[in-house]
Amino acid sequence: MRRSVPEQDHTSGRAGDPGGGYLFTPIGVVRSPYTERFGTPRQPTVTAQVKEDRALPGSIELLPQFAAGLDGLAAFERIWCLFVFHLNQGYGLKVRSPRDPEHPVGLFATRAPHRPCSIGLSCLRVTGVEDNLVHVLGLDILDGTPVLDIKPYVPYADAFPDARAGWLEGRVPDEPDRYRPR
Repeated sequence: MRRSVPEQDHTSGRAGDPGGGYLFTPIGVVRSPYTERFGTPRQPTVTAQVKEDRALPGSIELLPQFAAGLDGLAAFERIWCLFVFHLNQGYGLKVRSPRDPEHPVGLFATRAPHRPCSIGLSCLRVTGVEDNLVHVLGLDILDGTPVLDIKPYVPYADAFPDARAGWLEGRVPDEPDRYRPR
């Protein structure tokens, strides 16, 4: 397919300052059964060693002025939820994963929650939408967490089942943690 308009340059001379910072305003809050870090799943599908050892239901409560934006979302099976790790402080560039605590790796090769930019991302199952609430299953997010955005999970664009998984290759997806918190 050929472009219908000539190519345009919208970026030259407009590069953002990567150290300048950005301000984001949450659109809502997570309503979760999890109120402590070590009783919360580390990933939505890893529920061993957490509260009730299963995925528990919760919801995302949008501010009322954003409720109309949920129209059509109930037809999707999953969503991406972007949120703020609002209780975290500090980070390290080398971390020890609960999957392999004996071998530290670079922060950006993990999903560790302590990051320079405290943005989190979770893929959640939608179980219903009503008014300004998105009911979900598979939360790995603490109660009261600010939500920055919700996007539908689109399998043809979001799933790459043959992608390499780096140092996680060959591990069992729902493998429990290898260490317990102090």
